Amino acid sequence: MPTKAEIVDFLAREFPQSKCIVEEVGDRSATVSHPIGTAQLRPGDTVSGPLLMAVADVALYVAILGTIGLVPLAVTTSFNINFLRKPSARNPIVGVCRLMKVGRILVVGEVALYSDRKEDMVAHAVGTYSIPPNRLGQ
Repeated sequence: MPTKAEIVDFLAREFPQSKCIVEEVGDRSATVSHPIGTAQLRPGDTVSGPLLMAVADVALYVAILGTIGLVPLAVTTSFNINFLRKPSARNPIVGVCRLMKVGRILVVGEVALYSDRKEDMVAHAVGTYSIPPNRLGQ
């Protein structure tokens, strides 16, 4: 399986627009974070929903890459998020992913999102990825 450094290089090459930082990659798990600035805020001085969804999706993708290898064409097929509380405008958003099912065709994972690791979740997401039959990169 790819190392954290290989996944970071892959994401930098394939998704140069992403500001997510890969913090940890484990077996069926990953932790990513995203810094917060004025561009990520919405009225009410809170982090935007689209940013929370992006962090969750990247955490899920990184966990998948770390589990099955660098599969560029793995894609999100289903995504659900519950916004639980207002995130802080001062802390990075942290997404902690755990894969619940890793199959040949589908992978299902959940992501807990935090704005401070010592506090309660600000959002919870569940997503499904489709894995192409020809796993490029393996």
